[in-house]
Amino acid sequence: QVQLVESGGGSVQPGGSLRLSCAASGFTFSEYAMSWYRQAPGKERELVSIISRGGGTKTYTDSVKGRFTISRDNAKNTVSLQMNSLKPADAAVYFCKAIKSGSTLWGQGTQVTVSS
Repeated sequence: QVQLVESGGGSVQPGGSLRLSCAASGFTFSEYAMSWYRQAPGKERELVSIISRGGGTKTYTDSVKGRFTISRDNAKNTVSLQMNSLKPADAAVYFCKAIKSGSTLWGQGTQVTVSS
């Protein structure tokens, strides 16, 4: 079964950290670039970070640069997002997405809440 399953979401105070993980199955993970998106209530889904197939190229949206780190393990078919110094503005449902020419796959999302 082709699927992406996110985990690691939760509730933290401002300044805290969370590590999101996305486990892939049913497809050749190493052939796909992987990304994290987020969607806050009433807002459009936005790209947070993307990592190339081999992991050598990583990009981030400006608002998370220096705080978030994306990584992947092609042997374990996982992609992670380490989130530090979390802010209330980071609260959203986070989704992972697999990207390959002509094909995209989405996970179901994991909720991140940042509040004091």
